[in-house]
Amino acid sequence: MLQISEHNIILASNSSGRAALLKGAGISFTKNAADLDERAIEETLTVNGVCPDPVDVALVLARAKAEYISQSEKDAYVIGADQVLVLDDKIFEKPANMDIVRNNLLEFRGRIHYLHSAVCVARKGEIIWQHVETASMTMRDFSTDFLAEYLVEAGESVKTSVGAYRLEETGIHLFEKIEGDYFTILGLPLIPLLDFLREQGIVVS
Repeated sequence: MLQISEHNIILASNSSGRAALLKGAGISFTKNAADLDERAIEETLTVNGVCPDPVDVALVLARAKAEYISQSEKDAYVIGADQVLVLDDKIFEKPANMDIVRNNLLEFRGRIHYLHSAVCVARKGEIIWQHVETASMTMRDFSTDFLAEYLVEAGESVKTSVGAYRLEETGIHLFEKIEGDYFTILGLPLIPLLDFLREQGIVVS
């Protein structure tokens, strides 16, 4: 067993993707999503109408989630994570409906967007580690016929992704070039997180 069993780990998220990555790595954990108004937190980062740095947004949200759960689960190692998608300094949110999905994908088409993925760990109500990684995503100049077929094939599940694609599934057809760590793209920089857990004696080194 790679994980030392006496340590309690909590994932402060309802994300099935992040949970699957941790489970696949052999990490035993529970899920306890932080009930936070993320948009309100983002608004606090806007100063004099100037949009915040997207890396800061990802990190602040990840920290807020971990700290929130850690306040009541002080002995646990609480993992918080967040991902921000940026195109031309515009931050995109998860699409609320399929019309927004289609419009976003048309906006991404033939261009490069960036995924900033932050992860942190809190214990006893305080952040003890944090990390941010960025992936560069070049979407190919696909046809409108392809887009129509893709949306039918992918279905409503794409609304759970900020980029309206699931790279591990049919979303891979959208791309011409990808630069960055696979786990970062899926929303959890897993390799640096595992390094930290080894340093803490939570995972066998």
